[in-house]
Amino acid sequence: MKPLVLPSYLEQEPAVKSRFDALKQRDVILDVKSLGKTFPAKKGTVTALKDINFVTHRREFVCVIGPSGCGKSTLIRILAGLESASSGEVLLDGKPVSGPGPDRGMVFQGYTLFPWLTVKKNVMFGLLNQGASVVSAESEAMQWIDLVGLERFADNYPDQLSGGMKQRVAIARALAAKPRILLMDEPFGALDAQTRAKMQAYLLEIWRNIDITILFITHDLDEAIYLADRILVLKANPGEVHELIEVPVPRPRSPEQFITPEFLATRKRLDDLIHPPSTESEDDKLNMIRFTQAGDDIEPAE
Repeated sequence: MKPLVLPSYLEQEPAVKSRFDALKQRDVILDVKSLGKTFPAKKGTVTALKDINFVTHRREFVCVIGPSGCGKSTLIRILAGLESASSGEVLLDGKPVSGPGPDRGMVFQGYTLFPWLTVKKNVMFGLLNQGASVVSAESEAMQWIDLVGLERFADNYPDQLSGGMKQRVAIARALAAKPRILLMDEPFGALDAQTRAKMQAYLLEIWRNIDITILFITHDLDEAIYLADRILVLKANPGEVHELIEVPVPRPRSPEQFITPEFLATRKRLDDLIHPPSTESEDDKLNMIRFTQAGDDIEPAE
């Protein structure tokens, strides 16, 4: 794994260096060692993940990106204990992950709320399963609902909420169990652009105010840079670690930073990794037929 080579103007920024020096001094929460995943296929075996190695520190925000088919969702399902690895191991606080557990919260892209339960009862669900009394579960659930700004909707049902509100409830429900790490699999992928931007801001505010480590899967390069301390870039076929990039954009983050030199330099690096220049093969070319002779070409021929 090659770290991002910072532009010269960033190498002179003491704030950038000190932030990552401090990060590396924190306890390691998640340790992924030589992780591999294979699936049986008609013509042999398909390797989805190969030799994945990385660590995540306490209160770190890590995003995972990569081209379609690189195994991002497979990786996070293994970390959550929903799938088993074919090789290697996953350690959480030094202990092997062998299945789902309350030490890991999970938020999916789809709205996974129970439709027959109110917002409050959805958030209470995990607490009750952990043995909390109804009174204490209700009291704690309301604190998390308040944190995500939905106290006025505590008695509403999921079908009475917008998409962004449903995901805020899902985040509150995942955090109510007090997990060590929050795993998020493209949680904002189904939202419109405006709601997505609001949810990103909500998530950063939540992360700043509680003791939680976040591993976030996304296909959106801007989203990854905006949210993450570090970005794990995977390459496809098989899914391997391409690069682990330290994001030099200062915190706290704001939408205005999307046009700063450090943001644009990081985006260019990510784009080069995921969409490298290549020679177009014959199979990639379109066999186009001209259906019009209007005589006013909208683009000049090369």
